[in-house]
Amino acid sequence: MTGRPLIALAASLLVSASSVASAQGGMAGMDHSKHHKMGPEIVIPAGAIYTKADVEFMQGMIAHHAQAIVMAKIAEKNSTNQQLLNLSRKIDQSQVPEIEIMQDWLRRHNQFAPDTSSWHDMVMDGMLTKDELKAMEAAKGADFDRLFLDGMIKHHAGAIKMVDDLFKSPGAGQEVDTNVFANDVVVAQSAEIAIMKRLLKQLPPK
Repeated sequence: MTGRPLIALAASLLVSASSVASAQGGMAGMDHSKHHKMGPEIVIPAGAIYTKADVEFMQGMIAHHAQAIVMAKIAEKNSTNQQLLNLSRKIDQSQVPEIEIMQDWLRRHNQFAPDTSSWHDMVMDGMLTKDELKAMEAAKGADFDRLFLDGMIKHHAGAIKMVDDLFKSPGAGQEVDTNVFANDVVVAQSAEIAIMKRLLKQLPPK
């Protein structure tokens, strides 16, 4: 089992989402480095069926998910759009247990498991800058909804790219739990990108 077919299915959504992200002025200067150093040096035991890339993916995706949850919490305070709130609550409710799954995977393999505060120290594809989060915190109504949807589309597109990068790494993404989880990320977040694009079209013009 590999992630290639699902990545291919998500490709058009990813390209479209990346275009939306590139169009946002606040994206300029965004650092797209994959990971900052997190925890102790990763050591993979001889004969292990997972790779360093698998560990980095799980550690990084914990931080990535944690920022999405922060964004969902802001939506709860700043939006009155019921469809958007339904989506943001789904993101919150689904990604909290997914973080626990990733932390459990890391611990089972005797690897460092970051907590949800790790998003402050990680810079990866799709993650919002401090200025973008501040702008979201300050916005209300349709202005907030637009910032949230544009930001979360970019965020989800970044997560899909992280999966793509994982499967491109030699030997990575083949351990069963990692493979299933990574493919689930692509399916769920591709579907949510499609929903967010539709919600964007329903917003009043600027």
